[in-house]
Formats: sequence, structure tokens, C-alpha cells
Amino acid sequence: MKLGKVEFCHFLQILSLFLCLSGMNQAELTRSRSKPYFQSGRTRTKRSWVWNQFFVLEEYMGTDPLYVGKLHSDVDKGDGSIKYILSGEGASSIFIIDENTGDIHATKRLDREEQAYYTLRAQALDRLTNKPVEPESEFVIKIQDINDNEPKFLDGPYTAGVPEMSPVGTSVVQVTATDADDPTYGNSARVVYSILQGQPYFSVEPKTGVIKTALPNMDREAKDQYLLVIQAKDMVGQNGGLSGTTSVTVTLTDVNDNPPRFPRRSYQYNVPESLPVASVVARIKAADADVGPNAEMEYKIVDGDGLGVFKISVDKDTQEGIITIQKELDFEAKTSYTLRIEAANMHIDPRFLSLGPFSDMTTVKIIVEDVDEPPVFTSRLYSMVVSEAAKVGTIIGTVAAHDPDASNSPVRYSIDRNTDLERYFNIDANSGVITTAKSLDRETNAIHNITVLAMESQNPAQIGRGYVAITILDINDNAPEFAMEYETTVCENAQPGQVIQKISAIDKDDPPNGHQFYFSLTAEAANNHNFTLQDNKDNTATVLTKRNGFRRQEQSVFYLPIFIVDSGSPSLSSTNTLTIRVCDCDADGIAQTCNAEAYILPAGLSTGALIAILACVLTLLVLVLLIVTMRRRKKEPLIFDEERDIRENIVRYDDEGGGEEDTEAFDMAALRNLNIMRDTKTRRDVTPEIQFLSRPTFKSIPDNVIFREFIWERLKEADVDPCAPPYDSLQTYAFEGNGSVAESLSSLDSISSNSDQNYDYLSDWGPRFKRLADMYGTGPDCLYS
Repeated sequence: MKLGKVEFCHFLQILSLFLCLSGMNQAELTRSRSKPYFQSGRTRTKRSWVWNQFFVLEEYMGTDPLYVGKLHSDVDKGDGSIKYILSGEGASSIFIIDENTGDIHATKRLDREEQAYYTLRAQALDRLTNKPVEPESEFVIKIQDINDNEPKFLDGPYTAGVPEMSPVGTSVVQVTATDADDPTYGNSARVVYSILQGQPYFSVEPKTGVIKTALPNMDREAKDQYLLVIQAKDMVGQNGGLSGTTSVTVTLTDVNDNPPRFPRRSYQYNVPESLPVASVVARIKAADADVGPNAEMEYKIVDGDGLGVFKISVDKDTQEGIITIQKELDFEAKTSYTLRIEAANMHIDPRFLSLGPFSDMTTVKIIVEDVDEPPVFTSRLYSMVVSEAAKVGTIIGTVAAHDPDASNSPVRYSIDRNTDLERYFNIDANSGVITTAKSLDRETNAIHNITVLAMESQNPAQIGRGYVAITILDINDNAPEFAMEYETTVCENAQPGQVIQKISAIDKDDPPNGHQFYFSLTAEAANNHNFTLQDNKDNTATVLTKRNGFRRQEQSVFYLPIFIVDSGSPSLSSTNTLTIRVCDCDADGIAQTCNAEAYILPAGLSTGALIAILACVLTLLVLVLLIVTMRRRKKEPLIFDEERDIRENIVRYDDEGGGEEDTEAFDMAALRNLNIMRDTKTRRDVTPEIQFLSRPTFKSIPDNVIFREFIWERLKEADVDPCAPPYDSLQTYAFEGNGSVAESLSSLDSISSNSDQNYDYLSDWGPRFKRLADMYGTGPDCLYS
């Protein structure tokens, strides 16, 4: 019978497995043929175990224990006098031994990947004495591997990248699969790799697992990502081997293999002439299929008539070319501009220069649109001067503006009054002539900055602005005066010719050559015998004494008039009085006391001390008045004499009432139906909080006379007493009336004719409790005493 290749391979595998099992089952420990021998002095028994390793297949799935091997000793005669025992790894739990025959069986399924071998110890014992007949020996049971584990990619799935346009054979990534089977036995752990998905773009090395490119010129712009499926199969890839797979995602990274290209050869944009400088006119973009740095580009204007008027820059985020204005546009001067713009990649890869130039050109035409512009002044700033002596209506200067549009509309002028609030100036609406409207004063405002408005006659909404700076020229219209308020003193012991003050002058005017002042004494003071004046010729003067022996008790203050003249044309002068006080000075000439009163009242009080005392007296009077006023306004108690009655402190209702208009605090109807009155006379000196402490006898009276009488008397008392608070509805709670279903709610009602309590002992507590004894006592006159 002729077998095919597949059937023949299967036959060989079954045959080898059978032979292996047969060899393992026949392995035995046999008694050696050699006899024991003896030596003098000691006896040595030669070992009678002959060992072969035991082998057992993993993953046995049978129902019966798996036979491993047999232990046998030459001492065993087969009469049952020898028993075998087993110890070590897995003894009794995994491996068992028949103590009579020495047969070893495995009771559990074994996995080589969990444990490859077990070390055990065997011994033969005499069954009667339980003593060993042979020395204990060690042996190994090895687990023989079968192909029960598929290869696994422990690091999968994988991601990798490779540059686009890479040549064939460019390495992408290496994948590795591991097989848990025994690599030293058979082909169970020998793995080969193959590609199941991803052809024809990529391939894999069967032995190493290295993935490589299989096609040239793969373009990222066409397809940028590929998904590969890689298989690892053991048994060297033969049939019957186990396999595992993993996925590999390969991304093509970008290279600069695409030059920029403008979508259009020309562009046209319209912009108004009023567009401000630095405004964006247009955005253009050259298309580049690359990404990232490979798509970065720069733009520049290479030609055209708008080189100095426009500029182009790149937007780093969008890679657009931004065209902006550098100079103001004027439709009347030029109506259009043409620009030649180039876009070029910034990072060029020399490998792809053959694909063409990595730049492109386009044409941009910009049309300037006419707009109605406001009038324009011939100068941005006009400078004018006028004398502060100029009369009203004096012409200062002229401004001029024109309409820049083709219509050249007439212009009317006006002054922005927000810049000329005092209305010092006027302007002719037609000619633009500026004149004075008020008298000017350089010392008040030396420069006036005003804004002139120019409006088109046909369109007043179009307003142009011009700026005028008017400088006021100075004239000598201010006389000189002291530079400051001088506090001049002269000592009583001053000597003749002693300098007591140096003075200077100021002038609000501002002459071109500076100030020059001249000092002298007035004619009236020129012949005085006390002081003289010396002009220092440097805009200062010195005051000197002419005598000694100044005394405060004779004259404490001197007034020296000084005449000051400036150098203006015409010159102006003024007379300023210098006040000189006579003082008592120390040895260093420092003034100590300058008051003449020190001589007049040497033993009395000074004026300052008298004023301080008077102020203290007035303060005390004010405080006394305030205290008196506050005491008069202080709320007085309802009971003026604490000895009159103390029952007011027993019960309080704590309800102040709602005022005269409060009608909800009590039921007026119940009060109007009173038909009884108290036996005894009502006390008038007790506030109407609690009026009775016991239940008196009653008698009927017509209507509610007693209630009205009570209210009117209390009202009169309140009207004449400025310190008493208004009783309002609080008074009604003091008189409950009769016929109440609930009767009195006061705890004091316990004092009644039927009460068992006796309060006579209060009389024994002393005078301070006499009132309480009278109130609660049982005597006939205690209630109203």
C-alpha cells in the first residue's frame, strides 16, 4: 500500500510516540549482579540500585493514573516481605507507589511549563522490622514536552513609522513572538514569521520577524497608514504547528516631496483709499500637500509698482501670505497697484529636487476705491504768535484746508470750543483767518492750543481737523513785588550797620533779557534814624540798622516802606512794606521773645494763657448744659414714690401696644359691656398693670361708667406729665372687667377668700416687708391701707 507524504509523516509521529512510551514503562531499578564484599575493620555493601531517568508525557488526559515506572530490589523475593516507599517532590500528592510491586503512577495532569522535573527519594524496607534493606536513593522524573503552547507576541500590537518614498527593503520594525514549549526538545518552540495582511506593501523576515518595505515610492499623500497582520507559527511552520498573530500599524511619515502651488495665477482685490496703514488688504495661500515643517513657506513681493506701498508676511499658523498697507492710499494719486508674489518652501530636501522647483509665482492686482474724504489742512500743526497787548479783533494768522476729492467741495471753518472754553479767539468761516475775541494775559495762559474744524459745504459730516498753537508774547504789565513774606526781627542789642534782612523781588512778566530790579527806600522813609537799605545790584537788597538801643517797651514793631522798580519799557514800580519786630535775643543773636506784653505783665499771665483758660471754661459750661438737658429728657418711672406701692413689679405683660391707632390689641366690645364695679375705691398711684390681688365683691352699675372714668383720668394724667410714656392699649390689661369665661390668668388670684394660705408671717419680717404684709394680710383694712 502506497502512502502519501502527509500520511507518512503522521505514521512516523505515532511510531516515535509509541516507542518513547514503551521505553519509559520498561525502565526499572534492577538488582546488580555483583555480590557484596567485605573489608577488614568495616563492612561496605555495594549499591544494588541501577538507575535510569523516568520520563512522563505532560498533559495526559486519560481517566486512569499514568504509569511512570517500576522500582525493584534484588532483596525482594516476591513473597511480600519488602515494601517500597516514596518521598520528595510530589510524593503522595502527584506520584504514588505500590508498596508491594514498586509501580509508580502519576495521579494528576502534569504541565512541563509549570514544572519541568521532580526530584524524589525511594527506599525498600523490611515489612516486619520496618528497617531499610537498601540505602535511600534519589531519582528524577522529567516531564517530557509536547507542543501545547502557541507562540505569543508579548509586546503587541505594534505601531511604527517609516518615511514615505522609502526604497524597497527599508526596515520598519521587528516583532518577536515567544513559545513556552521546550526549545531543547523537538520543534515545538521553533517559530517562523509570515505576513497575513499588508502585502504587497510590506514583507517580514521569517526567522527574525523584521518588517520591511516591499514597494518603492509609497506616497503619504495617497495613503498614510497601513494595517499589517503578522503570524508566528511553531514547528518551523509545518502543518500541525500552533500559531499566534499580532497587528502592526505602520504610518508613513512626511517628507518634503511636494512643492507649493498657487491655486490661481492671478488675484484681484478692491480696497477703499481710507483704509488705515497696517490694515490687511488680502490673504493668499499656496497649497502644499506636505505637513508640518515640510509645509512651511515664505512669501515675498518680487516685482510690481506697489513695492513700497504694500508688504507681505506669513501667518505661522495657517501658512497664509498676509498683504498689508505700508503707506496711505490716495485714489486721486493712483487707482491701482500690481504685485508679483513668490511662495517658496523653507525646508527643501535635496533628494526630491528632481520633482521640480519648490516655489511658485502669482500676480495680485489691488484696485483703490474712491471714498468721500474729509478736508485736509495744508499743515498738520500751525504755530502763531500774538502780543498780550493785542486789541480785540487783531488778526493772528490764517489756516487753509481743501477737499481732496475730485469734487473739491468748498470748506467752512470753525473752532472746536472744547479747546477754547473761554472763547479767546474767533475764525472766519470762509477765509480761515483767526482773530482775538478777548483780551489776552500771558501770565494766565502763555500758550493756547486750539483745534480748527474744516467741514465740506456739500457734506457737513466730513470734518477735517487742524491744530493751532498760539503763543502769547509778553509785555511789561506787572510790577515787581517781594519774593516772599518776610519775618524780619531786630535784636534789642543790635549794633549800627548790622544786617537784619536780605530781600529779593519777583515779577510775573518774562522779559527777553531777564529781570533787573532796583531797590530803594521811599521818600518818607529815606531820612529815618533806625534802618537803611543797600541795593546789591544783583536783584537783591540788604536792610541794615542805623543805630543801637532798640527797646520793645518803647516800640516793638517798625514798618519800613521799600520802593522796587523793574527794567521794563516802560518800567513799573511798587512799594512793599517790610515789618520789623524788636526781640530779646540771646548771646548768639537768636530771637527769644518778641512780645511787648512780657514787659507790661511780667508777673501775670500771657494772652495765650488767658485765651486757653477762657476756652476751658466755655467747654465746661457746654458740658454742664448737655448733662442737664439729657437728664430732663430721661424717662421717669411710672411710680414716682417707691414707697407708695411695690405691687407693680409682681406681674408684667410685656406688651407695649401698637399706639393710638391699634384696635387689635383688645376687644373693645367686652369692655363696653361692663355691668359691675369694684367694691372699693381704685388706687390712682399704681400703674395699670395689676390693680387687684384678690377677688373682691361686686355690685352692678349701669353701662360702663367706671371704665370711661378710669380712661379719662389716666388720659388727663398723661397729658400733663411730659415724662410719662403713653399707656395706649397697655392700660386695658389692668382692668379685665367681669364676666370673663377664663376669669383671671394671674397667679396672684390664688389670694382669695377661699385660699388656705396665710401670709400674716410677713409682718414679722420687718419694715421692708410691711407693704407685702398689708397686701396679703387677712386684716379687714389691709387691701387699701
